[in-house]
Amino acid sequence: MKLREPMPELTGAVEWLNGEVTKEDLVGEKPTLIHFWSVSCYLCKEAMPQVNQFRDQYKDKLNVIAVHMPRSEEDLNLEQIKQVAAEHEINQPIFVDSEHKLAEAFENQYVPAYYVFDREGKLRHFQAGGSGMKMLEKRVNRVLDELEKTE
Repeated sequence: MKLREPMPELTGAVEWLNGEVTKEDLVGEKPTLIHFWSVSCYLCKEAMPQVNQFRDQYKDKLNVIAVHMPRSEEDLNLEQIKQVAAEHEINQPIFVDSEHKLAEAFENQYVPAYYVFDREGKLRHFQAGGSGMKMLEKRVNRVLDELEKTE
């Protein structure tokens, strides 16, 4: 995905955990962070406490959606996804992308990967890999600051 491109529709999940959301639920209300992760991804698990802290800190200003993107056959086990999500306190909605439908829509090949969309649903920031949570926070804050200036 390129910057300023609109958020893809959130369709193709084999299952939603912790509630289901649509693009319509997210766009227009507040900015959205969509993060891709996988049960077999060590970096994803390592970054999860920061993602959760982020989610809780910005809960009134930011939508946070998790997307489970499998990297192997073993990653398709729904019970394992649920277990790891519980262990790592991923209580935001989780799109289970076992058929890579959303990964394809986002043109995403990485876990962890983070996409920040503004309130209008346009992509404002993308990053992949385990480091750089400070950069992610800066980008989210920039989108939130813009939001406050327009209100």
